[in-house]
Amino acid sequence: MKNQILATVTFITTITFSATAQAANSEHVRQLLATKQCQNCDLSGAGLVMADLAGANLSGANLTSANLSRANLSSADLRSANLSGASLFGVNLSEAKLSGANLAGADLRNTHLANAEFNSAYLNGANFQGAVGIPSQIATPEDFYAWGVAEAQKGNQQQAINYFNQAIAIKPEYAGAFLARGVARYQIFDRQGAFQDAQIAEKLFISQNNSPGTQTAQAFILELQTPHNEKVSTGKPSFFDFVGSLGSVLLQFLPF
Repeated sequence: MKNQILATVTFITTITFSATAQAANSEHVRQLLATKQCQNCDLSGAGLVMADLAGANLSGANLTSANLSRANLSSADLRSANLSGASLFGVNLSEAKLSGANLAGADLRNTHLANAEFNSAYLNGANFQGAVGIPSQIATPEDFYAWGVAEAQKGNQQQAINYFNQAIAIKPEYAGAFLARGVARYQIFDRQGAFQDAQIAEKLFISQNNSPGTQTAQAFILELQTPHNEKVSTGKPSFFDFVGSLGSVLLQFLPF
């Protein structure tokens, strides 16, 4: 069961484009690449991998199931565009305008979203795993927590910490996020930070009458104070396994 949950946490989604999907209007594709001006264009299913579309005007465009992987869409105008099912893997969307856009089921993994606008955007089923600069208003603390756990499981402890930071910023009483951040810090040899997070988690668990959480935080604190843990070995166990029962406590905070 635990492995099934962890598999779900990774949020690795394969987007399959339908063979019957409507082809993009080739004239509109040429217009976009030549002028970067294509309001209300039909670009459904278009192949625009690694295209330089910085500052492009695509407001109201139909980009359903388009492949924009690793394209540059920084500062692009995508307001009210239809990006449902689109592949935006690794896309630079920094400072892009996406207000009112439809991003249902879109693949936004590993995107760069610094200062991107998502006001009233439809994000149901969108995959933000590994994205950088996710605006706090478009995700719940539980979302950030789950993304952090997934990154930690892959060994990306610093990215995991960034997600836990965002979860805590939105929900300062999120005991599980403090505990998970402590674990991630421990794995990058930040023992002081890990100890501080474990102490905060303990206090929060106590105030929330969460006995399993309290006991686990206390066990983690004891582990941190034990001399034989002065160094973490090169072959250190995974995010969940190296503190024994810690994993089951962290899993209870996942949003499913």
